[in-house]
Amino acid sequence: MTIIMAKTSLVSMLPILVAALGYAGTVSAATAAPVNTSSGIVEGRVASDTAGVSEYLGIPYAQPPVGNLRWAPPERFSGSSTINATSFGNTCPASPSITSASQIKSTPDLQITSQGVEVMMSLLSQENVTYSEDCLTLNVWAKPVEGEKKAVLFWIYGGSYTSGTTDNKGYNGKHLADLEDVVVVSANYRVGVFGFPGNPDTRTNLGLLDQRLAVEWVRDNIAAFGGDPDRITLFGQSAGGSSVDYFSYAWTEDPIVAGFIAESGTVFTPGTPASADAAAEIWYNLTAALGCGDADSDASAVTGCMRSLDWQTVQNGIADGTGLGAVSGGFGPSADDVVVFSDYAARTVQGNVTKRPLLIGENDYEVGLFKVLFGLQNVTYPEAIWQFLQTSIYTCPLSERAVSSVYNGAPTWRYRYFGNFPDLQLSTVPDSGAWHGAETAVVFGTDLDIQDVVGRTGAQEQIATYVRGIWAAFAKDPTNGLTNYGLPTYHPLKSTLLRLAYDNATGPNAAFPVQYDIGCVIDEPLADALVAVGLA
Repeated sequence: MTIIMAKTSLVSMLPILVAALGYAGTVSAATAAPVNTSSGIVEGRVASDTAGVSEYLGIPYAQPPVGNLRWAPPERFSGSSTINATSFGNTCPASPSITSASQIKSTPDLQITSQGVEVMMSLLSQENVTYSEDCLTLNVWAKPVEGEKKAVLFWIYGGSYTSGTTDNKGYNGKHLADLEDVVVVSANYRVGVFGFPGNPDTRTNLGLLDQRLAVEWVRDNIAAFGGDPDRITLFGQSAGGSSVDYFSYAWTEDPIVAGFIAESGTVFTPGTPASADAAAEIWYNLTAALGCGDADSDASAVTGCMRSLDWQTVQNGIADGTGLGAVSGGFGPSADDVVVFSDYAARTVQGNVTKRPLLIGENDYEVGLFKVLFGLQNVTYPEAIWQFLQTSIYTCPLSERAVSSVYNGAPTWRYRYFGNFPDLQLSTVPDSGAWHGAETAVVFGTDLDIQDVVGRTGAQEQIATYVRGIWAAFAKDPTNGLTNYGLPTYHPLKSTLLRLAYDNATGPNAAFPVQYDIGCVIDEPLADALVAVGLA
């Protein structure tokens, strides 16, 4: 195995060596070393604008979930053929919140910036993607190995569980792999009705099962890319952050991963998960609308009818929502007591959670994004409502999850991100602030890829390097990496809440959590347990 890895490293470096020596025609500068995986031999390319990062795109990790595999748990893909891994795979059927730039228009009460239009189109529109149910693929970015195997950051995208794709300029892992010398992985998973059908006749939460199978693929194959299977960190934002948290409770006996980073999402988000009955009602509303029967029909016959329809018909049968209904309604995780549970506070007290390091947090003005999106639909709320939504949907649930982790003895860090930079500003009226998702482009280093209207400021360069370094330090050593980085572990009664990019300055700027947690209520029986051990 040592000899094989040595050869792989040399092959990976050939394009760089050839370019440096001035040769041409012998080895293409776009080639990357082929890697033998359980899916087949993948042939990638050297990522543009990097110092030799190899990218392998669109690698199948599961059988296409079509026919009888629609609304079924994912089945492992295995093969021995050569895979051209130079382009992203298909995007799973989805309902993006924005589909065209023509939807993004300023009004007297909503002044959207030029860069804001580009940012929202890049992150939210899923422009220029190919939709297909045959979409369960993943991507790997890695530099050549020089010494020990590298830590792995496994990305899970958000999108309210109704949209999202890895074929997104904002989530390209090449800069993060290049600048921090980590292996970056991202994987597509089923969303909406195809990933979270709520169908009582089949398994639900299929998108979370997709994520798990992708993690198993990484465990089994990442060493061939120079990654360390014992140092895999899950990180995700919004629904991706909640997915990370669902994973931490679902796979306690065999978590595989060494640490968790949950950005703006948790299992404690109010109104989630849906009950099985509520999810079934949404499912049958759709099946009835499509002529496949309802809750009074034979459940198997309904499923068979729905499987006979093309995916476009199924997707187009879903009614569009507006305002809060578009964000929180529809098809998403529901309690099945196998992967998703309805009693997370009780499970926390019982210790039924993976006790591994956790970095968790929110952005200071998450609602800045929703002000814009809702404004495009002519939906507005008073500022007091926006502040309530910030606190109730993000601050309080994430606070509860952070203290739950401390209660279970896991190394824990909690942050609040304040970065508000011109090149990522969505609107000036109102000021979008540190909006929901703004930190992702900073961590991935893709802010200049998703817009080219405004450049970075000097302060932003420093903050981006610092923040990105936090994510990388955690991945490289989840237990001690952030302590060594100078960040205090979280305690709800001490000055340990990390205010990242506070006043657009570099540094942790720790504060007492109560400054932001006033009014937060913790679910019973967790509240009593926290008081008993001096954490509340």
